[in-house]
Amino acid sequence: MPELPDIEAYLVALEPRVLGRKLARVRLGTPFLLRSLDPPLAEAEGREVTSLRRVGKRIGLGLENDVWLVLHLMIAGRLHWRPPGAKVGRRQNLAAFDFADGSLTLTEAGTKRRASLHLVRGEERLWSLDPGGIDVFTADLTAFREALTIENHTLKRALTDPRTFSGIGNAYSDEILHAARLSPIAQTQKLKDEEIARLYEAVRGMLAEWRDRLCADARQKFPEKVTAFRDGMAVHGRYGKPCPRCGQPVQRIRYADNETNYCAQCQTGGKVLADRGLSRLLGSDWPRTLEELEALRRR
Repeated sequence: MPELPDIEAYLVALEPRVLGRKLARVRLGTPFLLRSLDPPLAEAEGREVTSLRRVGKRIGLGLENDVWLVLHLMIAGRLHWRPPGAKVGRRQNLAAFDFADGSLTLTEAGTKRRASLHLVRGEERLWSLDPGGIDVFTADLTAFREALTIENHTLKRALTDPRTFSGIGNAYSDEILHAARLSPIAQTQKLKDEEIARLYEAVRGMLAEWRDRLCADARQKFPEKVTAFRDGMAVHGRYGKPCPRCGQPVQRIRYADNETNYCAQCQTGGKVLADRGLSRLLGSDWPRTLEELEALRRR
């Protein structure tokens, strides 16, 4: 699933292509993509794009009539910039947003249709789609600590809970925890102040590093290959490969549709976590599906 650095890169790439341009037409390859009825799609057509916004892991395109198109790519959804009139309706081509100079297309790999498009009117309705997690770049250490410890969860769950932190998912949480030298199964309410401070710096540093790197690439060309597995990552997707810090093999915990990668030497005091038992532990602290995770709201 595209996370904060990936979404920010998309926004950087979209700005010179769509901001200040009229959205001529929206074409849907499947009616199941559209998850709202009011306002209708017709109110988006022929309108100038005046704003671009990240809403958690969603992308918002604001139009001059105060209508917002909000895209959630979920796991396999990706955006592409194509020549004008790009085709839709094939198995993976879900939608096209037509501008004079090109078409922004949405594709989704696989057979599960998880990506979504909402149309909402006004910023209040736009932010109602945000699960409510804090922005780690504007939150101070006190706000970060409060969000992290309001409930007792594993660190892996807390970092990826959209009600707690905005825009962090499976990939960057692995990288953050490795940078902070913290176990993915450490309990949030049992962390020492020094560990919370270290995590705070790791969250901000890791997301900023990858945001800046991906945005720099997006200024050169549209990001066509958005992936959770990137060259330069320390542990995510690198099971069995050497940790770049200590050289020990990267370990993993598999649970549901997810895999957590970590370095035992750097993060768990040299102890290899039992995959099967901890899979059950994480499973009990984790929604069964990504849809359930994304639907969480702080009560």
